[in-house]
Amino acid sequence: MKKIFEKIIEGLLTCSGFITSITILLIILFLFTEAFGLFHSKVIEEGYVLALNKDNKVSQLSPVQIKEVFDEEITNWDELGGENLPIRVFRLEDVTKYFTDEELGDSYQHAGALITKLVEETSGIVAFVPRQFIVDPGRVNYIKDNSISLKDVFAGAEWFPTATPAPLFGFLPLITGTLWVSLFAILIALPFGLSVAIYMSEVAKPGIRNWLKPVIELLSGIPSVVYGFFGLIVIVPLIQKVFDLPVGESGLTGSIVLAIMALPTIITVTEDAMRNCPRAMREASLALGASQWQTIYKVVIPFSISGITSGVVLGIGRAIGETMAVLMVTGNAAVIPTTILEPLRTIPATIAAELGEAPAGGPHYQALFLLGVVLFFITLIINFSVEYISSKGVKRNR
Repeated sequence: MKKIFEKIIEGLLTCSGFITSITILLIILFLFTEAFGLFHSKVIEEGYVLALNKDNKVSQLSPVQIKEVFDEEITNWDELGGENLPIRVFRLEDVTKYFTDEELGDSYQHAGALITKLVEETSGIVAFVPRQFIVDPGRVNYIKDNSISLKDVFAGAEWFPTATPAPLFGFLPLITGTLWVSLFAILIALPFGLSVAIYMSEVAKPGIRNWLKPVIELLSGIPSVVYGFFGLIVIVPLIQKVFDLPVGESGLTGSIVLAIMALPTIITVTEDAMRNCPRAMREASLALGASQWQTIYKVVIPFSISGITSGVVLGIGRAIGETMAVLMVTGNAAVIPTTILEPLRTIPATIAAELGEAPAGGPHYQALFLLGVVLFFITLIINFSVEYISSKGVKRNR
């Protein structure tokens, strides 16, 4: 009977592990499938075209160039490799500026023929209209509608997924914002975390340590939105006042909040690593005449360096993957930051803020999944780093 029970338990555990593994693989497969669909999407909004006069020889424009043309930052075709002609932008909503209601018809049945004729007769025009409004494609030229490329995404400096006629999915502002905030968070958290870990492991009396350790571990259980509220109410006004900024929501504010959130992980892992240093090594150092502090930084810290590094890397992982707190205090400006005092946006905050508004299956939706893939690889690299560092520490201590 006992053996049968053990077999049943073994089968349940095996089945549970198998189902969990399959579920994880399916989630990853779904993530990658949705994400890489972005590179099959077209640059110009689906169902629309950019129509030019037949004599205009410009045939290709990048998404950034299209945006600059329609924002009137580029005003002449010679800036795009064409002739010296002023650019005349036409959108569908401009149709009433060119034609009367009588010309267009009661249900705009004549709009297609009129727009086609307008493009045919206006030399410098670029018309952003639905494809069906060009009734005779042979009378106009089109800007070639290429698929979104890797360069547009990973080297793009603008994140503007709702831009028309060509949305911009540049990841650089989001990746740099994420790394920028995380880097400064660790620079702030590391000295404080290491100091507290040294105090708890080597200096504090057992009674103080037994009281302090649960309190610090309790900090990691506080919801991130609470940290966000704390940052918004306390740190944002403080940063604004100290640095005389127009707004206090900035990368520095996000870094401070993330540093506070990463501290429990760094302190706990580092303190455990230091307490694992053999008592004999401490006693040998003291017996040779070293002071307590010399023993700490010449014996304990070198012995525990792999554990300390693991704590730091795990703290980085907490900072990189954080969503709500960062969303509340960094200003959410999708620009490449030049200083830590500027508003910025991170990858997790972007996904959380925009996924609910992105049309399912569209390029914006797929771009957010691709951001998830980027975050997945960043986290994977961090986890592999922890494993590598930990394994080196184990080998050295044998």
